[in-house]
Amino acid sequence: MCSRKVAPGVLGYEDGEVVGWAAVAPRAELPFARSRKIPHVDELPVWSVWCIRVRPGHRGKGISHVLLDGAVAYARSCRAPAIEGCPVDNKGEKDNERDQAGTGGERF
Repeated sequence: MCSRKVAPGVLGYEDGEVVGWAAVAPRAELPFARSRKIPHVDELPVWSVWCIRVRPGHRGKGISHVLLDGAVAYARSCRAPAIEGCPVDNKGEKDNERDQAGTGGERF
């Protein structure tokens, strides 16, 4: 995965320890690129932030916000014309369909 030209996301560190990860990549390279549940607003080759994970014991400190900022900065450094995200609040419950397909689009 790391031999790819584009990294599969960004890592967040606290005191030299990995505490989180944000997945970001060109949508065309992702399994849900043809999903009908995630709207295609236009023909731009958008990048998607599609997953943010923070390790237990490090949650509630704002790390996800920093990871999102890092993911957007990375996509911009790779000349992404637009970056989208599909925020989901599943209230702690597992929902495979939403987890894999998203529920809507936001562009930053």
